[in-house]
Amino acid sequence: MADQTQNLNPYLTKTPSVSDFLSILNAPEIMGIFEQYSINKRDSKFNNETTLAMFLKQVMSEDRSCAKAVNDFIIQNNDDKLSANTDGYCQARIKLPTMLIQNLVRNIGKKVLDLVPKSWTHNDRRIFIVDGSTSTMPDTEASQKKYPQQAAQKPGLGFPICRTLTVNCLSTGTIKDFAIGKFKGKGADEGTLLRSVLDTFEEGDLVLGDALFGTYFLLLEMQKKKVDVLFEQHGSRKCTTDFRKGKSLGTRDHLIDILKPKRKPEWMDQEFYDQSPDFITIREVKINHKILITSILNPQKESRKSLGKLYKDRWHVELDFRNLKTTLGMNILSCKTPEMCEKEMWMHVLAHNIIRLFAAQSAIIFKIKPRTISFKHCLQVWLTYSQIDRRPDDAMFALISKRRVGNRPGRVEPRAVKRRPKPYKLLTVKREIARADIRKNGHPKKQK
Repeated sequence: MADQTQNLNPYLTKTPSVSDFLSILNAPEIMGIFEQYSINKRDSKFNNETTLAMFLKQVMSEDRSCAKAVNDFIIQNNDDKLSANTDGYCQARIKLPTMLIQNLVRNIGKKVLDLVPKSWTHNDRRIFIVDGSTSTMPDTEASQKKYPQQAAQKPGLGFPICRTLTVNCLSTGTIKDFAIGKFKGKGADEGTLLRSVLDTFEEGDLVLGDALFGTYFLLLEMQKKKVDVLFEQHGSRKCTTDFRKGKSLGTRDHLIDILKPKRKPEWMDQEFYDQSPDFITIREVKINHKILITSILNPQKESRKSLGKLYKDRWHVELDFRNLKTTLGMNILSCKTPEMCEKEMWMHVLAHNIIRLFAAQSAIIFKIKPRTISFKHCLQVWLTYSQIDRRPDDAMFALISKRRVGNRPGRVEPRAVKRRPKPYKLLTVKREIARADIRKNGHPKKQK
């Protein structure tokens, strides 16, 4: 086990003077995961532990090329006999088990939640935010087959695209679970992805989500698991909401029964549909032009005002996606096959969780909330520490705590950019056709 820790340095190491959240990375369960996937591979130059550490550094860095990863490996090992050829490392990444990365993500996410102090929670409850996003991949035949481009794009002009869903801890930002699916087609919606990770929730949890999740059968499954939800009202029901009906709990606050859909969804088997109740009771509240639905039926537990304030915290998931997709670069993937793209996304989530873990450790030491710590600043500090082969210490956590993000209640931003793109036309024909035209007629005058 000591060999594994040395190979993973500086990613999975323990500081003697600091414990708590940082000790998660050396927990027996985490080390056991490596032991499970390390049989007969310790003597390899690029074994699973070394490959994982190099892959992590790749997704954390601006230059994500395999050539840089191999060059850094040669420099760190101070061995001029090592080849700069990337073939060995690329093959090691292919062989790196995706289940190893998934198990690390889920174990770290679970252990962070076990250490969250009550002062970081809302009424001693674990609160999660669920939301979906997308990532695009290089335009290869294999990726197009598994994750086809959008239907409105002509063949050869678009990029393979997949849908993703994250389950984020509200208090720490840690991703407890992650799901990947198709962008279009049967079962390609966020509700389907959420149903695939329902086992991640436990009795008593509270889940925040947007209007896409407020469907009858998803609400039913959450109720069966005794997991509370707070979603925005589904668009199909907004026009029919009438607070004069149902059981009144206060101003713009009532209980109503929603009926089971008359048509069985295609993904559902007949037996489950027949056994489902004819209706379920939910609570509707209206706050600031938004209609929210929740399974918290008792206003003594959560008042209408409290629910509105809690739903505003759903904004944090947008910041988490920015950290994942913009800061870490998961928006546009670089691997050439769909299997490697999936592995690359899981590596981004693992990198995100490790940075969030460092932020949580700093928050514990300096008695602040982890959400007030800048993710990008924490990443920058850690990258510098890893470059000089220095382990996490009290000085690192002190530096992490110095860059704080402001309180941004009710923040609204336009979905537009100020900087103009370069004045090039969009490619509207296949690249080989465009090249042939240039060879024949040259570039247009304005593009010379």
